[in-house]
Amino acid sequence: MSGLIAWLAAFWRRIPKAVLFGIAVLLQCALLVLMVADRMQILREGVEVTLQTQPVDPRDLLRGDYVVLRYNISQVPAGALKGKPADARHPDVFVKLAPKADGVYQAVSVHAEPVPVTAPEVLIRGRVGNHGGACGADRRSFCDNLPIKYGLESYFVPQGEGLKLEQARNQQKLRIVAAVLPSGRAAIKRLLLDGEKVYEEPLY
Repeated sequence: MSGLIAWLAAFWRRIPKAVLFGIAVLLQCALLVLMVADRMQILREGVEVTLQTQPVDPRDLLRGDYVVLRYNISQVPAGALKGKPADARHPDVFVKLAPKADGVYQAVSVHAEPVPVTAPEVLIRGRVGNHGGACGADRRSFCDNLPIKYGLESYFVPQGEGLKLEQARNQQKLRIVAAVLPSGRAAIKRLLLDGEKVYEEPLY
């Protein structure tokens, strides 16, 4: 085994640095293509759900022009999960959503594993934050209320547009339409201001 390792190390040292750099660039490009293709799949095939945004703290100016988003489903009662063992301090969970009369989706229940849903219900996957899985005597149980992030918490906009959208968000005039796959993965598809589309993600 040691001879094989030595041979591989010697072989690696003989590869020109330019070739190694080229391989690294190709790997990064391939990873980027996979990420774009994954997002395209969510946007093309996902079920659309409308979510109401909620006011949040002032914007972080260090990250450029983007809108920080918080939703009516960002804090969910643990329900049947309360006090049950959590496999991590930030466990993945599945939140069942259903539309209200105005078409905005709200959380119905939260689960540690995927559960069946019937249209128009949707199951969205999220991750519990702020130690929501660190309660109980052993600090390894689900807490009463679960702060959950879905990967929908920021949206980049053209320069100069962020402040206007943040003001609309804080006045609860901003909604987003997310695409959700059966696996629970989600992505922002469009932004609605007073019910009118203001931004939409391209499908390519």
